[in-house]
Amino acid sequence: MSRLIRNILILASLLVLSVSCEVRHFLTDGNYRAQVEDDLSSRLSGAEGLRQFYTVSPDGRSITSEGGYVKDTSLTVREREALEFLYAYMPLADVTDYPASFHLSNVRASFTAEEELGWNVPERVFRHFVLPMRVNNENLDSSRIVFYRELKPRVEGKDMKSAILEVNHWCHEKLTYHPSDARTLSPLSSVRSTLGRCGEEATFAVAALRAVGIPARQVYTPRWAHTDDNHAWVEAWADGEWYFLGACEPEPVLNLGWFNAPASRGMLMHTRVFGRYDGPEEKVLESSEYTEINLIDNYASTARVDFKVVDEKGAPVEGALVDFQIYNYAEFYPALSKFTDSEGMTFLTAGKGDMLAWASKDGLYGYSKVSFGKDSLVTVRISSEHDAALQSLMIVPPPENVRLPEVTLEQRQENAARFTHEDAVRKAYMSTFAEDDGTRRGEFLAKAAGNHGVIRSFLDAHQDDRAYSLLSSLSDKDLKDVTLEILEDSYQAEGSILCPRVENEFLSPYKAFFLSHRDAFPSVDAQSLVKWVRDSIAIREGSKPWRIPVSPEGVFKSRLADVRSRNIFFVALARTFGIDARKDPVTSKIQYREGQTWVDVHFDDALPAVAPQGRLVLRYTPSAILANPGYYSNFTISIIEGGRTYLLTFDEGQVDMGGGVSWESTFKDGTSMDAGEYVLVAGNRLSDGSVPVSMQHLTVEEGKTTVVDLVIRIPDGKLPVIGEFDSETRYSQTPGAEPVSVLSTTGRGTFVVGVLTPRHEPSVHAVNDLIAAKDELEAWGRTILLLTTEDGLEWLSGYSAQLPSNVRFGIAPEHLGDGHTMPYIVLADTFNRVFFRSEGYNIGLGDQIVSALNKL
Repeated sequence: MSRLIRNILILASLLVLSVSCEVRHFLTDGNYRAQVEDDLSSRLSGAEGLRQFYTVSPDGRSITSEGGYVKDTSLTVREREALEFLYAYMPLADVTDYPASFHLSNVRASFTAEEELGWNVPERVFRHFVLPMRVNNENLDSSRIVFYRELKPRVEGKDMKSAILEVNHWCHEKLTYHPSDARTLSPLSSVRSTLGRCGEEATFAVAALRAVGIPARQVYTPRWAHTDDNHAWVEAWADGEWYFLGACEPEPVLNLGWFNAPASRGMLMHTRVFGRYDGPEEKVLESSEYTEINLIDNYASTARVDFKVVDEKGAPVEGALVDFQIYNYAEFYPALSKFTDSEGMTFLTAGKGDMLAWASKDGLYGYSKVSFGKDSLVTVRISSEHDAALQSLMIVPPPENVRLPEVTLEQRQENAARFTHEDAVRKAYMSTFAEDDGTRRGEFLAKAAGNHGVIRSFLDAHQDDRAYSLLSSLSDKDLKDVTLEILEDSYQAEGSILCPRVENEFLSPYKAFFLSHRDAFPSVDAQSLVKWVRDSIAIREGSKPWRIPVSPEGVFKSRLADVRSRNIFFVALARTFGIDARKDPVTSKIQYREGQTWVDVHFDDALPAVAPQGRLVLRYTPSAILANPGYYSNFTISIIEGGRTYLLTFDEGQVDMGGGVSWESTFKDGTSMDAGEYVLVAGNRLSDGSVPVSMQHLTVEEGKTTVVDLVIRIPDGKLPVIGEFDSETRYSQTPGAEPVSVLSTTGRGTFVVGVLTPRHEPSVHAVNDLIAAKDELEAWGRTILLLTTEDGLEWLSGYSAQLPSNVRFGIAPEHLGDGHTMPYIVLADTFNRVFFRSEGYNIGLGDQIVSALNKL
């Protein structure tokens, strides 16, 4: 071998050795890496309680988890930097409630997907939109590892856009839409239950996409501007671009969902990005743990408005908080908050509609209506003095400007066939769930869905009233993911308040733990526990942190909490030692019971006290259009504290179906309220989405009754929203058939639903009136669904040849029409808004429906 060749081989070997020894960083930008290290150091400094959950060993090759080293000497620099990034910015709860080994296993799963599937994802996009497990307020689980095993064979070899569509089809096999409370199930719990609201579906789909290394983020409109609701969906990254999709609602192509049209009328669309993010999108909030970015430009025509906050003398106010409030559910909902700079300035880009800008600082406040697309600069003056006179505002949402991608007939047919197959796969799994056999046991087993094994095991072990009382204290969603450990923890804690739930936190066992640490508390009376919590638990709020509650046990071990977690901790601790405590469902105050009185808890130096009370009466004159205004539908009341508004959260419910809080049920004769300053907002949304709003300040004084007029304006010639109808209501199309939703029959948009009594004269008149308006109703083209009893279906179907061709028939569920006179007919839409309603004998019904349609 020549000397030259030998030297070349030696040089090549040295190069290979050099490359093999080169450190591979997760954070390749040295400046960003230094920022992460500084942020992590700042988080851990002065917080000895956190160091037990995360400390790197001296050699940098292992980490501690609750005092013991993870026995893993193969921790690479890249893995350590990924963990540092996560621990620097994850919610406090994710530090305290999950061991370091859990986070490490998910880091490794992310790197495995990256290496095996080979998507070409830039570091910044991977760092913020693949690596983090946290999507929303869900409980974390091992879904990344489980989902990868199932999804890898389905996406291997596909391009990224095809892989995104494939993952969404898989998601539809597992999950379908069902409304529920605001707590978000973990991805694996969602699989077990097969049901989820839009936020759960979006969390689930993001988790599935990230599991196979595809960048994804949950997008949400905190409130629609044109209707009373909100929505969440998904954006996924492919080959340099972001695309949107309806989570668990697969379409043939990307950038298509049922919400294309509503999204074009949106005012704000956001996502929270884990950690410090320096991407190209408009940043609306940079907190110590996440960056909130504005995505409205992806969906709607937008405009920018600048805001200036001044004091009573006209001087600019630095550090004023501006809440941008969208009218929704009869309140001005604070959808986004920003602080002013040294010149008293801030800005916002939003859809071209109206909202309220409410500014506050040090207890002073002021507000102004703002019209995006019309206003360029809005000045808000904050003050301590405010006019109590009634104010009238017309709030107009953005116009519709829908953009739809092209879809071929072949694509739609193929997608529909897959949709049907996926429904069948999911329903086959659901057929293994327990059925309600009419017993108490059967009711709970059925509600538990895929978690029925846990409930069965618990009831097999405990068949007494205490066991059933415990299950009754939980929500329907709790039954779907509660563990046997949590149930046993509450059941076995004799002398404790039975219910383990405080608000919408993740349930966890804590009673046995607290009882075993009884010696940590000098005394367990209510006031002593308040003092112990005040003196022992440090509040670490940071700058706008994640609002994920730390478990009660995690708070005790770390001695750290945010305010929400501290409040949950106190209630859990008090209940463990037999003290009835709660978070007040209306005011959100923390209280404990003394005799028959609820005492407010203050974690400052103030002693617990009973809040001074006054009384509020609302005067209202019922009209033919709106006889009984509903809370959330037509009016709300918010208390003003520190210059900001906080909604009083009375029970929700459908007023026209006999549920919920309304003027007549609660405010007509007056209701007791804490003394204080409030704002009353009232409105009735019109069919075009606009709302004539009445707004009034009021003061409730101790021992006195405040009487205020409830003013709801309805302009002439406009069709108002007069009630609610749940489009997810299920009915049977034929005797013995599986129930289907009204929405699945009508599709998105407006529809008519009628409930008729067989051969009953008023119902016969209603059918004949629809026949008389056949041409106009067929021209309208939307579904008219007529429901009756099982034995009346043959009678009703006998009219099919005479009725409009867009009429469908079915069997009404038992509850539908309760409290109403038959026939009961509504014109509604799939945003659950009712525009027209008829009950009982009513000649000319068909013409009345057509007249209402012409005003839509």
